[in-house]
Amino acid sequence: MPNNLPSVQTSPVFQASDKALAELWAQWQPGPPRLPGQGAGKAPTLDHFSPGDKPLSAGNKAADKAAVEALATELDALQNLFYADKRYKLLVVLQGTDTSGKDGTIRGVFGRMSALGVHAVGWKAPTETELAHDYLWRIHQQMPQAGDITVFNRSHYEDVLVPVVNGWITPEQQLQRLAHINDFERMLSETGTIVLKFLLHISPEEQRERLQERLDDPAKHWKFSMGDIEVRKQWADYRKAYNTLLAATHTPWAPWTIVPADSKTHRNLMVATLLREVLRNLDLRYPTGDAELEHFTVE
Repeated sequence: MPNNLPSVQTSPVFQASDKALAELWAQWQPGPPRLPGQGAGKAPTLDHFSPGDKPLSAGNKAADKAAVEALATELDALQNLFYADKRYKLLVVLQGTDTSGKDGTIRGVFGRMSALGVHAVGWKAPTETELAHDYLWRIHQQMPQAGDITVFNRSHYEDVLVPVVNGWITPEQQLQRLAHINDFERMLSETGTIVLKFLLHISPEEQRERLQERLDDPAKHWKFSMGDIEVRKQWADYRKAYNTLLAATHTPWAPWTIVPADSKTHRNLMVATLLREVLRNLDLRYPTGDAELEHFTVE
């Protein structure tokens, strides 16, 4: 893996046309994009990013909510064009700890889009059949087809988090899996799939409040699990595993964006804004119609 190659530029698909937004976007990425193995320890850690920040906020919640609503409408139109164009496939990865807002992001950002061409996939512990294959086997089966947008609620990155924290794989196997994932995402990119990855970054204090809310609210009680408490006790270990994967898999073809997610509204605003930039960069267009139908009139 390690090859000490120089930093390289991220794909133009992931670059905002507005200079101010482009600079802000770069500030919420784990350093410059790197080729795989270029010194994982050189990247900033999550400690460098405040989960309570609101870099895109207008200054008040009402304005931010209005901006999210406007973006949702615009994204719906872009998604329809994306589906008609069919030159691309888009995989959106939402990764984060329990209560970081993956479900809420799907509802708030993608909820207006047509069910035709947009699919959400939630990942849980692998089944017996899935465990009988390599760990990426089940992931590959859920890749978007041409014209589709697939949103992952958790992802293949669980396989370099849970097994690492619980000691189920060795450090050597961890590095091997990170290399596999880079190669997998590069293959996807080179065959027409755009891989857009968001790490929803919340504070332990915010997580405590959200877990308590699940206990206190009858409508949310079903979401609570004592397993969440056990995982919360491993916060530092998960933070270390996240730092490693962010540094190792922030590539030019599949870069990470760290989204401060203590504010649910701003979280949606940031994801929606950057998703819009990516879709705009594709120069989407409707297919050319049948020339023979140009002057046809329906009687």
